[in-house]
Amino acid sequence: MGKQVLSSIEEIRILIQNHYGPLFWWPGDSPDEIAIGAILTQNTAWKNVEKAIDNMKKAALLSFPAICQCDTTTLGQAVRPSGYFNQKAKKLKILAKKVCQNGGKTITGFLKGKSTETARKQLLEIWGIGPETADSILLYADNRRIFVVDAYTKRIFSRHGISAPDADYETIRKMVEDAILPDSTVYNEFHAGIVNLGKDFCHRRNPDCGRCPLGHLLKLPDRKEIFS
Repeated sequence: MGKQVLSSIEEIRILIQNHYGPLFWWPGDSPDEIAIGAILTQNTAWKNVEKAIDNMKKAALLSFPAICQCDTTTLGQAVRPSGYFNQKAKKLKILAKKVCQNGGKTITGFLKGKSTETARKQLLEIWGIGPETADSILLYADNRRIFVVDAYTKRIFSRHGISAPDADYETIRKMVEDAILPDSTVYNEFHAGIVNLGKDFCHRRNPDCGRCPLGHLLKLPDRKEIFS
């Protein structure tokens, strides 16, 4: 990987940070709530996750022991606003069982004493947890130094010539971790900023490059093909 690419990633990070300031993401009252939210946010908007979490709070289901004891149908109805509620209820039940059997009933207990590599491997072995969800849990629920890659990251990086549109998750993650300070707070703020930038400016279609804080970095003779 060239030094130019690494410096471009850091430049993007600083510009996003200067534009948004501290974002204090991920919202949640506990590591367990954050881990549960990481599953609920799969393939849906955060506003829907908030409704599902509120339902779980009202039903006293926002803990892994409570999820273990709850039947799947009841849990599914609670998380219904997040979409794919039957699958997500099943995913939460499977994760809750692993946590309760192996970690003192909390996500931090499950991860305690494990290297990030081992913790990540064990999370990825759980049905319904892919790299983005696993890394979200590690970074946001347990302050691990691991960067979360999502669709916004891939879109922004490909449009700025940092990575190919079809670059795989691990390639982009390692690229970012090589480019910026290895600090969980820095990773947290950068990922949160990328998400906000993707929502506010770098839309899948009709991106608002004129107002985007990264717009001046684009040096593309023909953006139509890339932005279509």
